[in-house]
Amino acid sequence: MSKPKPVSSSKPPSEPASRTNLLGYSKDQLEQLMVDMGERPFRGRQLFKWFYNTRQYDFAMMTDLSKDLRSRLAESFLFAPLVPEHEAVSADGTIKFLFRLHDGHPVEAVLIPDDDSERKTLCISTQAGCALGCRFCATGTMGLLRDLTPGEIVGQMMCLRDRFGEAAFTNVVMMGMGEPLMNFANVVAALRIVTDSLGLGHAAKKVTISTSGVSPKIKKLADTGLKTRLAISLHAADQAKRERIMPIAQTFKLDKLMQAIRYYTDTTGFRVTFEYILFEGFNDTMEDVKALARLIQGIPCKINLLAYNPIEGLDFRRPSDDKVDWFARQLYPRAPAVTVRKSRGQDIDAACGQLAAKHAIRRA
Repeated sequence: MSKPKPVSSSKPPSEPASRTNLLGYSKDQLEQLMVDMGERPFRGRQLFKWFYNTRQYDFAMMTDLSKDLRSRLAESFLFAPLVPEHEAVSADGTIKFLFRLHDGHPVEAVLIPDDDSERKTLCISTQAGCALGCRFCATGTMGLLRDLTPGEIVGQMMCLRDRFGEAAFTNVVMMGMGEPLMNFANVVAALRIVTDSLGLGHAAKKVTISTSGVSPKIKKLADTGLKTRLAISLHAADQAKRERIMPIAQTFKLDKLMQAIRYYTDTTGFRVTFEYILFEGFNDTMEDVKALARLIQGIPCKINLLAYNPIEGLDFRRPSDDKVDWFARQLYPRAPAVTVRKSRGQDIDAACGQLAAKHAIRRA
């Protein structure tokens, strides 16, 4: 992957009021568009492939469409991908991208290279801001600005493909700004574009949806037939502790969450990942180890442990690396798989829990 060029703060590409941006349109929507324009539906499939697979956005270059159709499309439509307003590169190679949406709202995405392999993980956002207000998360301090559209979700991935090519990323995680399952319809629509062989063609098993625990939507996700993977932001193994750090736990109780997770694993046949951030003196004792082991018993899963990334203005503290390693050693005999994740991009506020745009309104 080539080193990114500095990007100056700039406005996103203009979208003339007379033309509709087709970014995020599904294959079905493009087929219907073609029918509405007096064309046969398969022309919509051709458009879909040009946009998402070939990544050709100039109608004039779509040579399997007639010149008349290309001209009519160019008069009424455009396909305008997202363009980053700002980029920050960490000492460890992590890159954070700030996208400014058409209405001025900010969202961030993070590209995380693996030091020891060809694996490159792209962490994308599904909402501008977040309504859940988790006590340890910077994004939660913004509140919810709005849901992202399917195009704005897919557009983060397309931007990286346009910049770095097909090998821009190997894995996608919806762990950026927002709660994916609170934007369920748009997330699913985006995923169908991402995993379609005529779309981005990204393997579904290489896409992970991370949720704070919206139990009914976990069951609904299991029933979609999507072969994406699921991660649960758990962070505490008993109801009282979880409520202290995650207000969503007051609505979606831990027992109902675990029932939904069992439904998911039984329905899909996939194991889930439990994300467990360790906070010094809060959820890092032997009692917490035992509670976590009891909670996940019988569930096909792995557990990712991560030391908390301190955020200015929030009260929690980061445990020592020795304490994290101790917790992992105590947990592993009691859990089927345990991994200690290394924090990446801390120097550019790109690590887990740190994503929050500094300016909600674009400066002139």
